[in-house]
Amino acid sequence: MSPALSPPANHPTLRVHFATNIFLQADVIAPAVTGTLNVLKACKEAKVKRVVVVSSVAAVFNNPNWPKGKAFTEDSWSEEQYCRKNEDWYFLSKTLAELEAFAYAAKTGLDIVTICPSLVIGPLMQPTVNTSVKVFLGYIKGDQETVQNGFKNLVDVRDVADALLLAYENPQASGRYLCSSSPIRVSDIVNILKTSYPTHTYPKNFVEVEGSYTYNTEKLRKLGWTTKPMEETLRDSIECYQGLGLWAS
Repeated sequence: MSPALSPPANHPTLRVHFATNIFLQADVIAPAVTGTLNVLKACKEAKVKRVVVVSSVAAVFNNPNWPKGKAFTEDSWSEEQYCRKNEDWYFLSKTLAELEAFAYAAKTGLDIVTICPSLVIGPLMQPTVNTSVKVFLGYIKGDQETVQNGFKNLVDVRDVADALLLAYENPQASGRYLCSSSPIRVSDIVNILKTSYPTHTYPKNFVEVEGSYTYNTEKLRKLGWTTKPMEETLRDSIECYQGLGLWAS
């Protein structure tokens, strides 16, 4: 982000998505944190009333001290030293950037709210495929006959957009908000898709695994947030991916 980046002076509320590129190296951290602070400083100078930052559950779940089996809430933060030890640089970059955002808010009085989505899927507006969609397609493409049948935390990009609107329009909104649909097993995703796309090649065997994450989204739902049925999200996603040549019918 450029230090000279400035929002429109007549725009009292700004939604900003600080999407960090995923590389297995520590140099993602400085750009994420510095870029976030540059935008926030520009917002402060422009007298923006509220900034809604899109963070990630990556800043939530990498916490070895969280009670095992308990759904994550906004109180959980990915643990910095644990991220460093395991070289989870993407998780660390999202965590530090969000922490710095709240530190800046405390120092300057800028009203900041963060949204922490899980794996975002759904129709794409751009012609290029993003990392989240690549990860999702990796679950369901038949490149491997056998895959792990863990629970996956997905969220429709349109539901994330709704969360952003709620976060900046509701004057009572504050702090962090987890943003995820109910977890779903890979086998259930495949079975849903088979009804509409029966000729596609899917994984054939599923190995049951334990230890998946769940997220408590009650705080966001209290703002009026709802999610689309997963069947609708999957259908609309695949229709889009087919059109982009990412999914063969």
